[in-house]
Amino acid sequence: MGTYVFRLPDVGEGIAQAEIVAWHAEVGDTIREDQPLVDVMTDKATVEIGAPVAGRILSRKGETGTMAAIGSEIVVIETGAQTPSKAKAAPVPAADAATPRSAPEVAPASAPKGKVLAAPAVRARAAALGIDLASIEAAAEDGRIRHADLDAALLARRAPAAPPAPVPGNPAADTVEEIKVIGLRRQIAERMQDAKRRVPHFAYVEEVDVTALEAMRADLNARPGEARGKLTLLPFLIRAIVRAVADHPGLNAHFDDEAALIRRHRAVHVGVATQTPRGLVVPVIRHAEARQPWDLAAEILRLSEAARAGKATRAELTGSTITVSSLGALGGIMATPIINPPEVAIVGVNKIVERPVVRSGRIETARMMNLSSSFDHRVVDGHDAAAFIQAVKAGLEAPWRLLGP
Repeated sequence: MGTYVFRLPDVGEGIAQAEIVAWHAEVGDTIREDQPLVDVMTDKATVEIGAPVAGRILSRKGETGTMAAIGSEIVVIETGAQTPSKAKAAPVPAADAATPRSAPEVAPASAPKGKVLAAPAVRARAAALGIDLASIEAAAEDGRIRHADLDAALLARRAPAAPPAPVPGNPAADTVEEIKVIGLRRQIAERMQDAKRRVPHFAYVEEVDVTALEAMRADLNARPGEARGKLTLLPFLIRAIVRAVADHPGLNAHFDDEAALIRRHRAVHVGVATQTPRGLVVPVIRHAEARQPWDLAAEILRLSEAARAGKATRAELTGSTITVSSLGALGGIMATPIINPPEVAIVGVNKIVERPVVRSGRIETARMMNLSSSFDHRVVDGHDAAAFIQAVKAGLEAPWRLLGP
């Protein structure tokens, strides 16, 4: 028999620590090699780590929600260990021939160690009362639990506290559920807090007439031929952003506030805020400037499915230069999206509504949508932010231009 000390492996370049979010084996469990052992999270990507060897877990370090340094000890495994066999019953000592015992007197001595002695009627009553016989101490010297012992256990139980009087107008019980903030939810909380504390947000809202865009999108989706996937609004919005940053490169940038340095990116890597069962993540569409609407639609679908399944890689969740946020049908009429540092801009999409508009003195109906965007006011002036959004709006209101190179 030997022991194997398993240390947290490097789960990503440049990562110094990772959060333990789930254990798949307990101390004392016998595990096989490569069996799922623990899930750790870093940069919103969850990594499942398998057991390096087969054996029995002797100890483990770190509860869920704790941070573990790369290279630190997390599990000690006894290699080659077998599941412990059940202890054999102790042999019955021979009776002293000079002092013979009756059958009831011999029975307690012949019982295996740890066995609870009680008549069937006592066992049945204990089961009905929900009493564990192993927790009862017998009063008699022979160790046998009797009805009197059950009575004493019942008397020792405290009477349950009376329920609180119902509050007038609120008959429901006032219960409190405590939920530990760990894993992705903790990372989201920390990042949002840091973003709001460090970045002075400048919000800008503009309405966009998407009547022509919605008509063109419906026409393209209805055309027969090879299945190219469904075109949603997002591919066209991303195309409009790509066109706009060509004339406003300061919006496709990172701001290093510690070095007082702005890094403008030629490539447009668009982060798409995606809601998952575990919380909000931002998978990244790389080189959006080189993609057509159908390619963008396919990549959005692929990344969103991977994110919701918890299978998106660290590379797919980092490196965005500008972010798009959309709540779909829940988009409301406006929002104040939070910037994803070190980016300097985020473009939010609100829901599309049909409402009356005035054109050349006439009232018409149109499909309207608001863009609610936020900018880092330390490096983006209000004029530049407005000009950028106006360029995005122009692209969405002339959607045929977004289909070209």
